[in-house]
Amino acid sequence: MDSRMTHYDVVIVGGAMAGATLALALEKMNQGRLSIAVIEAVEPKLDSHPGYDSRSIALSNGTAQLLKDIALWSDIAPLATPIKHIHISDQQHAGITELTSKELNVDDLGYVVELADIGDFYHKKLINSSDIELICPASVSHLERELALTKITLSTGKVISASLVVAADGAESATCKSMQLESEVFDFEQVAIIANVTTELHPQGKAFERFTEHGPVALLPMSNGRSSLVWCVTPEASQEILEYSDEQFLAHLQHEFGWRLGKLIKTGKRAHYPLLLRRQKQHVSHRFAAIGNAAQTLHPIAGQGFNLGIRDVFSLSECITQASLNGQDIGDYSVLAEYQNRREPDQQQTITMTAGLISIFATHSFPMVIGRNIGLYAVDTFRFLLKPATLRAMGRVKR
Repeated sequence: MDSRMTHYDVVIVGGAMAGATLALALEKMNQGRLSIAVIEAVEPKLDSHPGYDSRSIALSNGTAQLLKDIALWSDIAPLATPIKHIHISDQQHAGITELTSKELNVDDLGYVVELADIGDFYHKKLINSSDIELICPASVSHLERELALTKITLSTGKVISASLVVAADGAESATCKSMQLESEVFDFEQVAIIANVTTELHPQGKAFERFTEHGPVALLPMSNGRSSLVWCVTPEASQEILEYSDEQFLAHLQHEFGWRLGKLIKTGKRAHYPLLLRRQKQHVSHRFAAIGNAAQTLHPIAGQGFNLGIRDVFSLSECITQASLNGQDIGDYSVLAEYQNRREPDQQQTITMTAGLISIFATHSFPMVIGRNIGLYAVDTFRFLLKPATLRAMGRVKR
């Protein structure tokens, strides 16, 4: 190895929440035994905030518990809006079910955090860490794998090396493509329209999932009385909806969502993205692993994608830590294969659950409509039926 080339035990490509959480989990679990670098292309604007239009993400109860385990949650909790009540309904039909934190004997079912706030928090944690080097702004220009290490050429021209490279650079991971990992893509033929809205009634910790003829509508509680909207529609409908005035948009949304939060009185800027199931056929290879959306990107119908990725993060961190304690090479394929085998059941079950919800609620045939409404009624009446699905939705599953 070139003595002038800086070597790290782990190099993480991508410093958003998945990559940053992995770096901080490794730091906590290894107490200085590992050298860690995070490569991030975008430097956050720490002196600015998107205000009303801040985008958000839902964290499960299980994710919060994992973050507690590495002493991060106490700092994140003040930034989070708790979800204490979830209301699920089918438009124009009788099926309704509700979940409450009290019934499930937990403080909260989940939490909503604004990406601007959580991004600033993680960036500052990485900067202030003595065991993590944040290389930002920079991206990866070239990867060259050798038997004992991987050489990484940065956009700055600098070359570093790593025993293990981890891709955490999002849904269309350039790092996975560089490693020539094969991916599978399924197009749901839907577009997610996202925006923040203000309602006449304060959400008071209530989240809503409304299945409509045109696609699911979700409203999650945010700070300052706002709700975060995810509205899934066909590509054709999305073009029309995105061209609406704010008044037209709110009127159409009101018709689809209903009046459980009173009148919809304000909307912020709208954004949209196509809905795909994208996953790598293999999440590991020689001196390489993929996590978060780089490994799999799910439909947002059940809010599972990010939380599944965080479970990947902690399992990978535990496998790396145990290998290090055992004196093993942390980039060895046997270590990474153990991680992949450990995570496969949870990944497959979560993907199957999400795809199943889409197929059940996307069809409008009379027998299926009757069936799903009977299902919602049964779940609401016989509460024990809720437990398996609820535990998975809350992130309380075996890793």
